[in-house]
Amino acid sequence: MAVIKNKKTGMWEVRTYYKDLTGERKQKTKRGFAKKSEALEWERNFKLKENQSISMSFKSFVDIYLTDLEPRIKRNTFLTKKHIIETKILPYFGKRKLDDIRTSDVIQWQNEIMKLKKDNGELFSPTYLKTIHNQLSAILNHAVNMYGLKDNVARKAGTMGKEENKEMEFWTQDEFQKFLECVVDKPISYYAFEMLYWTGIREGELLALTPTDFNFEKKTLRINKSYQRLEGEDVITDPKTTKSNRTIVMPDFLAIEMEDFIKSIYGIKMNDRIFTISKSYLHHEMDRGAKAAGVKRIRIHDLRHSHISLLIDMGFSAVAIADRVGHESIDITYQYAHLFPSKQIEMAEKLDDLGKGDFEDEKNQKSVYDAGIGGITGRDDGLWKQHHERHRKWQYQHGERHGTDG
Repeated sequence: MAVIKNKKTGMWEVRTYYKDLTGERKQKTKRGFAKKSEALEWERNFKLKENQSISMSFKSFVDIYLTDLEPRIKRNTFLTKKHIIETKILPYFGKRKLDDIRTSDVIQWQNEIMKLKKDNGELFSPTYLKTIHNQLSAILNHAVNMYGLKDNVARKAGTMGKEENKEMEFWTQDEFQKFLECVVDKPISYYAFEMLYWTGIREGELLALTPTDFNFEKKTLRINKSYQRLEGEDVITDPKTTKSNRTIVMPDFLAIEMEDFIKSIYGIKMNDRIFTISKSYLHHEMDRGAKAAGVKRIRIHDLRHSHISLLIDMGFSAVAIADRVGHESIDITYQYAHLFPSKQIEMAEKLDDLGKGDFEDEKNQKSVYDAGIGGITGRDDGLWKQHHERHRKWQYQHGERHGTDG
């Protein structure tokens, strides 16, 4: 390695060699240091990084972490993580050695982060604080698992913030219709909200739709992509999860509406986006329509909740609903459990019917014996033992089948 001063620019630069993954020796030059000490510090960290030493600076390890992470997650998720790291973590730990960060340092950092405020003067939500802490913990966990760091001190320090169980909001059909009447003056808004409410698709899925996604003969809608606006560019990505790839059957009226709307868009091609609007546009229209209609303002994503609650109210199962909206059925059951009608009484009645079947049979047999038929009068203890044993067997079989221990 060499640290030299560029006579033309007056700036310092570092020239060094390293080996790539194939073992080939390559040269790297880093320019633009105002001071020689800055160039030497970069040189030292580069050596530590190349040797994968845990004594490298935290910032140098973050570069490694982001390089390892980027190909494995979606671009929008990566940018969100990168923003948190650059604004909430690196300003505090960037210059520290990776293996010098202590549990007490993390606690002090938490205290500082919990004092920060948003642009509107409010403190960060407990959920966001937990997200920030989890990101620091993820970085250190990567260092422990892959690069030999002894401990994850963020885990030892304990988290800050917590998951918030926000009350789920949704519109009834009556509220939605009132809202819809107030955005009918803008066709693109009208049909966008129609699609969101009556199909339960996500905002990004709506904005990625093209004419080729519709089959109007079968009245179906294919969901296989999502729209994001990233770094000033329109980006089409895969849907949120594998389960999100799905085909939705539309109600007849919606299929007719969308076919007419697409035909009305001048010059649209089969692979062009239908809704060439932004998420911020939809949020503005939500504000406008809710205010004019006099209904509570919900989030765009709450239209998805509204669709699911509508289907629950119509009596559809969690499995059927999950298949339509691209969720796991367990998620539907957990998140919307309070909306499903209680089945406890129905369960008890059916269990009672099963139990009564045996009980009535035994009771009838006992009556026969009590009447003297069969030569037996009074109680037959053997018969009642048989009845009891049969119920024990039933309980064992059903308990075993449902994974209970009694």
